[in-house]
Amino acid sequence: MKQIILGTAGHIDHGKTALVKALTGIDTDRLKEEKERGITIELGFAHLKLPSGLTIGIVDVPGHEKFVKNMVAGSTGIDLVALIIAADEGVMPQTREHLEICSLLNIKQGLVIVTKIDLVDKEWLNLVRDDVTSFLRGTFLHHAPIVEVSSETGEGIVELIQTLDELTREVSERDPGNFFRLPTDRVFTMRGFGTVVTGTTISGHIGVGSEVTIYPKGIRSKVRGIQVHHQDVPLVKAGMRTAINLQGVEKKAIARGDVVADKDSLKSTYMVDTVLEYLDSAPKTLKNRTRVRFHCGTSEIIATVILLDRDTLSPGNQCFAQFRLERPAVVLSRDRFVIRSYSPIRTIGGGYILNPLPLRKKRFSKDVLEELNTLDKGSDQAIVEQHIKGSHLKGLSKTELSFLTNLSKKDLGKIVTSLLSDNLIFNVDTENETFIHAGSYIKAKEEIIAILADYHRRFPLKEGIVKEELRSKLASNIGEKLFNHVLNALIQDTLVVREKDIIRAKDHRVKLPRDQEELRNRIDQIYLKGGLEPPYFKDLGHDITERGGRDLLEIMVKEGTLIKVKEDLYFHKKAIEELKKRLVGFIKEKGEITTPELKKLTGISRKYTIPLIEYFDKIQLTVRVGDSRLLRKR
Repeated sequence: MKQIILGTAGHIDHGKTALVKALTGIDTDRLKEEKERGITIELGFAHLKLPSGLTIGIVDVPGHEKFVKNMVAGSTGIDLVALIIAADEGVMPQTREHLEICSLLNIKQGLVIVTKIDLVDKEWLNLVRDDVTSFLRGTFLHHAPIVEVSSETGEGIVELIQTLDELTREVSERDPGNFFRLPTDRVFTMRGFGTVVTGTTISGHIGVGSEVTIYPKGIRSKVRGIQVHHQDVPLVKAGMRTAINLQGVEKKAIARGDVVADKDSLKSTYMVDTVLEYLDSAPKTLKNRTRVRFHCGTSEIIATVILLDRDTLSPGNQCFAQFRLERPAVVLSRDRFVIRSYSPIRTIGGGYILNPLPLRKKRFSKDVLEELNTLDKGSDQAIVEQHIKGSHLKGLSKTELSFLTNLSKKDLGKIVTSLLSDNLIFNVDTENETFIHAGSYIKAKEEIIAILADYHRRFPLKEGIVKEELRSKLASNIGEKLFNHVLNALIQDTLVVREKDIIRAKDHRVKLPRDQEELRNRIDQIYLKGGLEPPYFKDLGHDITERGGRDLLEIMVKEGTLIKVKEDLYFHKKAIEELKKRLVGFIKEKGEITTPELKKLTGISRKYTIPLIEYFDKIQLTVRVGDSRLLRKR
């Protein structure tokens, strides 16, 4: 059975609360102050069983201008609005403002109830009826039924119930949505149960025992119990007035505006990208960077409006805007919002969310406006592709995409598969299903190739660049998995060569200029002449060490002319090979060799003997046993 929430709207003292009591028998004014002052201050809740058997939830909102923010909070998630107009006063300021708010929240169905008909004569009632009809012209209630009642005498109440019964049949089944979300409008403590939050479940479903997160604070909890219309239920879904008993959370930790949601499903934000609709009735043009009151869900947050394609917005117009919030909000794509002026306070506009977690936007940017136009008017596939494109080289996981797009897992899966098959996106982390756009992928490849080219130009004597150094030079601060994915693709495309941890361009070869070739030959003769007592690098002389001598030594090691025994100590290959033969011959004859015996065999000092015997251990020619070396068995 479908779930329907009816919300009241209308000016103060037009009989909203009295009407709800006449319909349901429930007095929604529960606060002492409300009783004393005779006005509704906080939201009130009731329920009504219709003749069809359907039970609808009712949210009674305050009509006083000081409490319009509470009215906006109560309007979240309603399916039908009952616009209440008192027969003795007719259309009043909050009648207009409440209707504007309902329109901004995209409420499309409802009825008009003219109350207090017992206080006026028929002639006056006819005038009020004409005034109401004129007022509704051009609004979403233009063709809505108008029912006249008296909560005092009961006149018209039966007809009203019948009208509600008929209207509820026309209300479409609510889209269940992908995430359980309950924007809280009340928080209280019940003895023996603990903290309870109430609100209208605007999407998804949840059951007793489920784990939840309370946003924006990120508080973890568990659903201890659920009630709908004061009855315990095992599960709640979109469209239900809901009370949830939360486990292990203190009342003071939660406030109106917080959102109870599936565990770790949402993200809080200090910015939102939107389509902003500015009301015809707004008293003046809206300037860029104006401070406003941003209402979304049940929260009210002070925000700064950034107009992205203009400096001012005239009444009756709309544009793309980014709101920068003074406190974090938790929203999803297509959520509706209302804005009210900072001072004096009145409703001036609203709209819907395009991006619930954007970066700061540059004003008057062609790329920014194209992006927002895609998020506003594009197909689901275009929107998914745009979000991935907007993430640049950071990429987006499937979980992040689900949050940003508010698409079902099934629909998102189909779109991602299609984009992958068309090579418009790439999966760069199969474990976490992280995607980057083809444009960013190509850009990363080009950036790596450009860095290698520049490195080879500046260091022609080096074989290549160390892998991690290459990654650190990327301007985009690319992640390790994405870097490896792009690098491997370049290697497979034979554009880049990897040798151990050294990366070079495919066509790079160390080619010595004439002066460096002459220097290389000098070094070769120095080490050949030095035999088993060559100079350490620092002793080669300023002429060699300052002219790229270290790079030349590494080149000679790579080509096999020199052998690096330890840091800064190199031997000519001929000297090592000759010593190797003598060493093997000695051990074969004697069975082993000690360091002093090697020193005596070669006639060199310990500063060369120790590094050499350790080198032969390292290349696994010898193995140390006690103070001796034996030939390692092959």
